[in-house]
Amino acid sequence: RLRTEEKVCQQMEALLKNVHTGLPDPLTGPAKRSLVKGDYLYFHYGCDGQDDRGWGCGYRTVQTMASWIHLNGSPVRNPSRIAPSLAQIQRALVTMGDKPGSFSGSREWIGTFEASLVLDFFCRVPCKVVHVRGGGAELEQVAVEELRQHFEKHGSPVMMGGDRDNSSKGLLGVCTGDRGSYLLVADPHYFGRQLERTELQRRGWVAWKPVSSLDQSSFYNLCMPQTAAKGV
Repeated sequence: RLRTEEKVCQQMEALLKNVHTGLPDPLTGPAKRSLVKGDYLYFHYGCDGQDDRGWGCGYRTVQTMASWIHLNGSPVRNPSRIAPSLAQIQRALVTMGDKPGSFSGSREWIGTFEASLVLDFFCRVPCKVVHVRGGGAELEQVAVEELRQHFEKHGSPVMMGGDRDNSSKGLLGVCTGDRGSYLLVADPHYFGRQLERTELQRRGWVAWKPVSSLDQSSFYNLCMPQTAAKGV
């Protein structure tokens, strides 16, 4: 196990940093924009050699969030590790009593609530979980304002997930103007060889997405690490 963990660590250290850099704003007119502050790594399906397609998106978003905490100077349980591995996340949730023993080594996905437990366990950072009851107007109003306040105050990436729309998303920013609001999404579902930042952006794996494009009939939860941005 130790040798495997060392290999995973090496692969993590080679991941792309700050994949949103250079992406043009989604609105050309007057707009309010709030972005992630500081550095993070982009985690996605298979990025550490483990093929987790179909179930690992939540874990990958948690890893992106943990990397931000690590790189921006917050105290972590293991300061030499950028982010916990998928196996470590599963073992931690079993240790905490949130999951049964059978969860460890399984292909069961995790959501925003588990993300908050994991970040508190490994990074000693509490999270605020915001429930948005439905898409449409409530997303435009509640989620956008919560995200704006979060990026201005804390600066860390946010995890977003829902019920009908249960694909985990990493959120790196929010932008609002006359033509509505946009979320800056780091999509953890990319699988394949490591691409250049510009190619990831060209293919839409890191992109501004209109809030109106999200599932209007899904509820959404936001997991927001309560950290003060440092060194920015």
